[in-house]
Amino acid sequence: MARIKLEFPNANGQTLVGLLETPPERVPVVRYALFAHCFTCSKDVAATSRISRALAERGIAVLRFDFTGLGNSDGDFANTNFSSNVHDLLAAARKLEQDFEAPALLVGHSLGGAAVLAAAPQLPSVQAVATIASPATAAHVKHLLTGARDQLAERGEAEVQIGYRRFRIRQQLLDDLDRYAAPDHIRQLGRPLLVFHSPLDTIVDISEAAKIYQSALHPKSFISLDKADHMLTNREDAEYVAETLVAWASRYLGIKRHGFETSTGTAPKVASGEVVVTEIETDTPFLRGLYTQRHQWQADEPKPAGGSDLGPTPYELLLMALGACTSMTLRQYAKRQGLSVDDIEVILSHTRDHAEDCAASAERPVKIDRIVQRIDIHGHLSALERERLLEVAERCPVHRTLDANPRIETRYVEDDPKA
Repeated sequence: MARIKLEFPNANGQTLVGLLETPPERVPVVRYALFAHCFTCSKDVAATSRISRALAERGIAVLRFDFTGLGNSDGDFANTNFSSNVHDLLAAARKLEQDFEAPALLVGHSLGGAAVLAAAPQLPSVQAVATIASPATAAHVKHLLTGARDQLAERGEAEVQIGYRRFRIRQQLLDDLDRYAAPDHIRQLGRPLLVFHSPLDTIVDISEAAKIYQSALHPKSFISLDKADHMLTNREDAEYVAETLVAWASRYLGIKRHGFETSTGTAPKVASGEVVVTEIETDTPFLRGLYTQRHQWQADEPKPAGGSDLGPTPYELLLMALGACTSMTLRQYAKRQGLSVDDIEVILSHTRDHAEDCAASAERPVKIDRIVQRIDIHGHLSALERERLLEVAERCPVHRTLDANPRIETRYVEDDPKA
């Protein structure tokens, strides 16, 4: 996966720094998400980076960034508060929209979860929100600052120990937190909400998750992170969050369950022995839904050809059909003959060559379609057995169909006696 460094200004013109986690090369970006990290953390904290990478692997590009005064971002943490965090989120969303695509998903960990709950109503592009180990309101963090109250009252600022670091804060931080003491804004969220929380969380009690859930309107869901700690230090917990988050969000973001294909919508009725091909979205001119009676897939064209690259091209599907049939035929033959075959791999390519040796080419140049099929068979086989398997490969049903130059009839449905 590639990480793209992004820099953008906050509300005061200071530079915020973020990383955009993008999917692997062969996985297209289907949606963009914005991730808000925990209080006094950074974009590089383990939970944030692991979940962001895991989402990217499933086709969701994720921007994680440092709030003002933290990590690599400019500014003085003492001058920040919860309201400035919300404004930073809005600035990050604008950056995504300007350079890539507006975020469709907001994810927040700990206090970052409270921030996304407050920011979401101000972002029309957001279609779903998820919180992880989050308090219902920003005021929850006040208990971390109780030891500084006297010093704040005397001097207007104080140093506090949070985790392993010391931070300078000012009275305005506490005053701002009081503005977010009630969860009333959660009721106005207007987005599907997923709440992750561990019953063993010792930093943010699970009762906070109950407050979020009770305040939100449907659709809303809750997933218990059994045995996880607040920071999700166990890698498996982060992977679980990402996997279930994509599965949940797929119905709201228009992505398929595995995260790297857009939804093909409601499947049409398909008769036995037939396939149906439909258009999916008008703004993706080549994207097509492919249906059998029990399965669905999709086809597209690459971006340079004007497509969205959300599925194989028609010619790639043709090669896949031939390769699949060849592999199946070889495996069945090897099984019947008791051959020692460990693995079968079929690599195919399609080209169009000028037929220099064609009799018609002297008068009218033509092209001949050429499909090259290379077979890699691993196993303990003699030279004679390998030669025989190569012969069998050319006898698979799809191969024979293509060799037979099948007649293709095209007619309107109303003229079809089957219709």
